[in-house]
Amino acid sequence: MRLFVLALIASALAAQDVKLWPNASTEAEVSLPSDDPRYPKKFTVVHQPSIYPFLPPKGTATGVALIIAPGGGHSQLVIDKEGWDIAKWANAHGMAAFVLKYRLARAPGSKYTVEKDALADAVKAVAVVRERAAEWGVNPARIGFIGFSAGGAVAALLESRVPATPAERPDFNIIVYPGWAPNQVPAPPKDAPPAFLVCADNDPSHVVTTVNYYLALQKAGVSTEMHIYSSGAHGFGMKPSALPVATWPQRVLEWMGDRKLDK
Repeated sequence: MRLFVLALIASALAAQDVKLWPNASTEAEVSLPSDDPRYPKKFTVVHQPSIYPFLPPKGTATGVALIIAPGGGHSQLVIDKEGWDIAKWANAHGMAAFVLKYRLARAPGSKYTVEKDALADAVKAVAVVRERAAEWGVNPARIGFIGFSAGGAVAALLESRVPATPAERPDFNIIVYPGWAPNQVPAPPKDAPPAFLVCADNDPSHVVTTVNYYLALQKAGVSTEMHIYSSGAHGFGMKPSALPVATWPQRVLEWMGDRKLDK
């Protein structure tokens, strides 16, 4: 019975996502169901990278797009709170959202790597959204990328290894509590897109990488804004809270307005 339910969920999802690679592996993927039968709570095995489009009502659309990379330590995708929830927030502010299901380098038996496969999925997602911008009501010059934790590391790699082809480059980057080893902070080029960074001070390992990456961006001369909140720990996402960290999405909107990235 459980397999039947999961098959129904997979069938429903298949009609909603856009595959990134025509020749991707056909091996079975693994996901866990959520309270909403349309979307899984998380993926633990990914072989067919894709994006899930969430489009705002045409009357509220600004033309801005966000490609969303959930976290999960590269062993899973926490796609509910760092994917679907972020897409709903983006839509509420007139932005089109595209939740990225990228390959997992640390899933059991994985043959993938972060720098080759997950990064390639991120680059391809940007290219696909830009290629289909007119179809989705997106301004091809206003495509941003937002990543959380492991997805934040993918966002930073995308920031630092700016693709030579303009169609594959995001116009701005939002990097939320990124995770990688402190001695592996990628060095961005001077033509990297503007970036917004956020983390909590009581998230020790991730705040170090956030600050170090901010310093690397500053050294390269890349326009950057960073917010470090005293508390919030790791994985705060956009969940409601009385803590000041819960206001970071508003700071993003203000930054986008200041940078003229909001329309």
